[in-house]
Amino acid sequence: MKHELSAAGRVVVLVTAFLGWMFAGTTMAIIPLVGRAAVRSMGVSNESMVGQWFSWYICAFLLGAACGGLFFGWLGDRFGRSKAIAASILCFTLLTGATYLVSSPLELLVFRFLACLGVGGMWPNGVALVSEAWSDVSRPLLAGLIGTSANVGFMLLSAISIVHPITTENWRWVLALCAAPAVLGIFAMFALPESPRWRLDIATGEPRGVSAWKVFRPPYLKLTILGICLGAIPLMGNWGSANWMVPWAGEAGGADDPALKAWTQWSKSSGGAVGALLGGGLACRFGRRTSYCAISLCALATSSYIFFSLEPRSPSFLAWVFAMGFFGTVYFGWLPLFLPELFPTEIRATGSGVSFNWGRILTAFGVLLTGQLMVQFDGDYARVGQITCLVYVLGSIMIWFAPDTSRTQIGVESTA
Repeated sequence: MKHELSAAGRVVVLVTAFLGWMFAGTTMAIIPLVGRAAVRSMGVSNESMVGQWFSWYICAFLLGAACGGLFFGWLGDRFGRSKAIAASILCFTLLTGATYLVSSPLELLVFRFLACLGVGGMWPNGVALVSEAWSDVSRPLLAGLIGTSANVGFMLLSAISIVHPITTENWRWVLALCAAPAVLGIFAMFALPESPRWRLDIATGEPRGVSAWKVFRPPYLKLTILGICLGAIPLMGNWGSANWMVPWAGEAGGADDPALKAWTQWSKSSGGAVGALLGGGLACRFGRRTSYCAISLCALATSSYIFFSLEPRSPSFLAWVFAMGFFGTVYFGWLPLFLPELFPTEIRATGSGVSFNWGRILTAFGVLLTGQLMVQFDGDYARVGQITCLVYVLGSIMIWFAPDTSRTQIGVESTA
């Protein structure tokens, strides 16, 4: 039985994983762009309560993605990466489309949670499939491509929103648009090649019934906890701090400049696309730990300057948002390189998914606190950002507890 993919098969794997995570990015971009308009259209007018609902929607995404990462990661280890990718894409696209019909902020919250189960499943299976199918190619480059794809999705939806601004009257079109990539899920179900390493394990009798909870038992427990923490730092920095710049810009732009929030999202995401593309290379050039520490300090410096010294109508605001997007998203080219190195093949998708997506659980609690800060500071986005960006200090410290995985060979086997 042949266990190597053809050149065409490997291209299909890479393109499908890139597009799958890109469209997951458009799904993630919905609430920063739509959330404020949607809540206002459903009768909420107080800005602090709008901010509170915004924080709850972010939590729904984070918790849904965390649960989806565990479930679909286990599904990928048990039944194959390609089938789990297909199921993940169909989950987040079809349920996003169903969200078009909601009539209250609470219904939007529920559907957001359900759709984001699929978002959480796309990342670990995409990373595992690409790293195993392209084991003989530059992994930093592949990690960067996967890391940047979500930001391309953010940029895509932001660019469309610049041309067709999102308002309280028309926001539902975004949900219908983001349901269209269900076609990719159908393609993946029937045409996406399976991981050669996963098929080899099947052929040689490796057990496929590994419990999803194995990553929480020795000898993997310590590595899993570390992976969760390292995944939580950039997630909290992104969703609990930097993404508040978008509704902040929406409030500042108001009816006079409804596209300002889309430009803010586009600037942040375009910086992130470049940063994520370089993340894997920086990790190899300067080392896993040194690069992560430096990224954390740069993200802290740029976000602090924005929240302390600027406001959305400042001439240099969008340029600094680009810089914040760059430094705050380099992590997401670093993580696809580092996290799979922590775990062996039989639990790689589960371990990567738990590490990345359970970091979302920690982030969700942080975002809930952020929502309370919005109420405490009466809807002052800048004051909230000044506090939440301090999470990057933790990142500059936590990384020094991580092992050096530079010599891990994914295509052969990883050691924990």
